[in-house]
Parts: sequence; C-alpha cells; structure tokens
Amino acid sequence: MAPVARPPKAPAQAARPPAPPGPVLTARPVATRPPPVLSTATPAGPGAPPRSFPLQLTPETRTSEALPVLAAPPAARAPPVAKAPAPAGELNLTPDQISDLLDRSGRLPELDYFALLKLDFAASPADIKNAFYRESRTYHPDRFFQLEDALIKERVHDLYKRVTEAYFVLRDDVKRKRYLADLAGPDRAQRLRFTEASESETKAQSKKDHDEQVGSHPKGRQFFQTALGDIEAERYGAAERNLKMAMTYEPQNTRYKERLDHVRGKLQDANKADPFKIK
Repeated sequence: MAPVARPPKAPAQAARPPAPPGPVLTARPVATRPPPVLSTATPAGPGAPPRSFPLQLTPETRTSEALPVLAAPPAARAPPVAKAPAPAGELNLTPDQISDLLDRSGRLPELDYFALLKLDFAASPADIKNAFYRESRTYHPDRFFQLEDALIKERVHDLYKRVTEAYFVLRDDVKRKRYLADLAGPDRAQRLRFTEASESETKAQSKKDHDEQVGSHPKGRQFFQTALGDIEAERYGAAERNLKMAMTYEPQNTRYKERLDHVRGKLQDANKADPFKIK
C-alpha cells in the first residue's frame, strides 16, 4: 500500500511573554432585576374578569420619569347652585333712605347746592367730593333700572341729576365763590341753580378780577409789572413814574390807583425822614 500523505504541521507559536505584574481585578457579579410588570386591566366582556397585560420597560426607559403617573380620579363636585335673581320690583333702599329721597326730591326748587349735599357753606373740597360719592352710591339711577315703580324712578333721576349739577359747581373754586356770593345776595331765590347766565357772569367777573390785578392793556401791564419790581426794591421814585405811565393807558384801573397811592405815601415818609436825600 502506498503511504497516506499527512498535512504539514503548523509551526509552533512563539510563547507570549508573561504579563507585567499589576492589580488583580475581580469581576463582581451584577444582580439583575426582573423588569417591572405593570398590569393594565382590560375587561374582556360583560361579566368576564379583567385581563392583565404585562408592560415591559427597557433599561433606557427604566427610570422614575418614564413610569406612568396614575392620577386618582377627580372627586365628584356638586353642581353650582344658581342664585335666585332679585325680584324686578325690589327697592334697594332702607325706609330712612326712601323718606330722605322723597323729602329732598320734593323740595328741589328751594334747596341750594350745599343743602342738597347736606353740607355747610364752609365745606372743604374733600367734603364736597365725599358727599357726592355718598349720594352717587345710594341714588345712582343704575341701581333702580329694573324697578317697576315709575314714581320712585323719576324721583331718583331728578335727585341724582341735581346732585351731579351741585358737585359740578361746588368742586370748582371760582364757581363756588361766585355761587356763595349769589346765595348771600338779594336774589338768592333766583340764584339757587347755576345756569348758563351764571356761567357767563362768572367768566366776566373772573376776567374783570384779572384785569384789575394786572391790567387789560399790554402797555399798561408792562409798566405796572415794572413798577411792582421797583416797589419790591424800594425804588419808590421809579415806581411812581411807571405807575403814572401805566395809568395813561388804563386811567380807571383801581389796582393801579391803589399802588400809586401806596408809593406816594412811601415817598412822603422818606421826604420827612430825609428831605435832602436824592430819590
């Protein structure tokens, strides 16, 4: 028999050099936890027990944030109870307020603005404002919109209208001053209300007062203002000359005359004290 050919032997591998000495690391066994199973109950049908389906979570989603939050069902709330609407004919006033309403609304032609707001003549602007707000809260027509009593609604409307008119006049310093003068005059009964004629008279009086203070002519005002500066600096000679020039433009201006008399009195006193002093 012919001999059987055998494959050549692989050369022997070179021996690996020994590893350098170092710390020996021992692998610790890692305890594996089974994935949590969340049971989702789903009814299989009428009368059948619920079936559970396990919910597997991967390591990437196995965190507290990934777990579904099972909120408790909201507590049943009782339906809101609707408040019964106020009757359409209800009157939101006390017996005393009703009596006051009927009394003042029936005497409007004889009440001045101060008596209407229950104030005295020396009332301050703050008192006037507070009185108006008090009346507005009580007798504002919007509070009686649904009232069926036509007489009460008419009385409320008339009173509130006059109260608003009183506040419009008394809150203004100029108008209040003029109104007080009208009440103290002989025509008080005709001046209880501040009409358009009273408004025109007030504006005319204000203009007259202003003209008496500084003058109506531009040149007269200029010389008068210069004279006032001279009086403040005690230059009475110069003040007299400027006041005389101012009066050439406004000879009937009482304010100019008063100032001129005042300056002349100062000059006479100065002449008596020192007759040789040059003014």
